[in-house]
Amino acid sequence: MTQRLDYEALAPEGVKALGEVYRYIACSGLESGLIELVYLRISQINGCAYCLDMHSQALLKKAFSPRKLAVLQVWREAGAFFTPREAAALAWAETVTCVRETTIPNAAYECLAGEFTGKEIVDLTIAVGLMNLFNRLAIGFRRAPEPEQTDG
Repeated sequence: MTQRLDYEALAPEGVKALGEVYRYIACSGLESGLIELVYLRISQINGCAYCLDMHSQALLKKAFSPRKLAVLQVWREAGAFFTPREAAALAWAETVTCVRETTIPNAAYECLAGEFTGKEIVDLTIAVGLMNLFNRLAIGFRRAPEPEQTDG
């Protein structure tokens, strides 16, 4: 797959602004592992290879279980793999990502509100929107992950 455009080179100020939002989320008080888990799930939904690679590597570096990452796509069926807080965040990420189909029902919000403060809900929603935007940039301009380095 050939990259269509190098959006970082062509719009450095725009990408820098997105980076500031990314840093805001990282400093928001939300757990970094939770944020990465949400980013990974959104990237699964959107089919973004670049972001799937980046966020799965980040989670593995944070010592997340490879088994937990393997069942993320079917987290609802994975039982106790995910905490109630993680499950609420994943459900919210899915419904916000698929807003056209879901219209973000009250039940999703109520579940989230049971686990998160109002500020955390806003910050999580900003994170969901940001990752959806990053996915659209990477997919739209065909940004691929770097190939694995092999010995030999």
